[in-house]
Amino acid sequence: IHERLVGSEMCIRDSHRTARNFNPDVATSGKVVIAEADYIVDVGELDPDEIHCPGIYVDRVFMGVKEEKRIEKLTLKTAGGVKISAKSDEEAKMRIKIAKRAAGEIKANNYVNLGIGMPTTTANYVDPDLNVYFHSENGLIGIGEYPDPGHEDPDLINAGKETITVKKGGVILPSSQAFGVIRGGHLDMSILGGLQVAQNGDLANWIIPGKLVKGMGGAMDLVSSVKRIIVLMALTDKYGDKKFRRTTDLPITGPGCVSTLITDQCVFDFTPNGVLLKELAEGVTVEKIRQLTDVDFIVADKLGSMEGNSS
Repeated sequence: IHERLVGSEMCIRDSHRTARNFNPDVATSGKVVIAEADYIVDVGELDPDEIHCPGIYVDRVFMGVKEEKRIEKLTLKTAGGVKISAKSDEEAKMRIKIAKRAAGEIKANNYVNLGIGMPTTTANYVDPDLNVYFHSENGLIGIGEYPDPGHEDPDLINAGKETITVKKGGVILPSSQAFGVIRGGHLDMSILGGLQVAQNGDLANWIIPGKLVKGMGGAMDLVSSVKRIIVLMALTDKYGDKKFRRTTDLPITGPGCVSTLITDQCVFDFTPNGVLLKELAEGVTVEKIRQLTDVDFIVADKLGSMEGNSS
């Protein structure tokens, strides 16, 4: 977000592509608005349809000198395939396994929000012919592939701050409209990471008390407004503690909001009749799942295979 508050003055630096973010909105609220521009042109050179912030809101304008636009997470398309952040090869394989299975939930022409981390990886395994439009809270519908080396744009990132491209038919919009898409119930699903999930569908995924958190992003809006919430997480944490529990002991993001839980070991659906175990990973038994969870669940009559439903 290219904004900073100095006393009562709001300085707006940039409104290009996803860097637009909340800039047009905060300009309407600042007591004094200062626009820092890359270029200053004569009045009338800009088409009225190109203007994101009308001059009536702007009190001062100055041109920045030798401004460096830094990239926080440079992500590029390479011949080596998909690379994800993980502490070990084993963890990377587990994350990819879950992401591939999650991709199988996405249908043709869906509008889908992807959470930061493992959910974002899901986009790499969705068939392009399905014409899926991925949504990002910072102001984009239609996230494309990672850019080729040398074609990255610091003003074009997803909610996880990764460099991206825009797919054909995509649209840039201010964050207020991106959140309007969420709150209006226009998305088909959101795929989110989880810290814990409760038997009744409560989700905890935004904070561990005592840990530094920069912000919850759009998590609470998503779980309260989107038609279907799919959660991705390992069934146990690195200490072996159960993450799918009778009740959570972490602050919840939303009550009773989870539709489907995809883990490294199995897949659960949340139904009116209770939690349904519908798929197992290769080599995993129902008995093992009972040992690794703290919930009561029903076993599907025809238990499926996670690998068979991966994209």
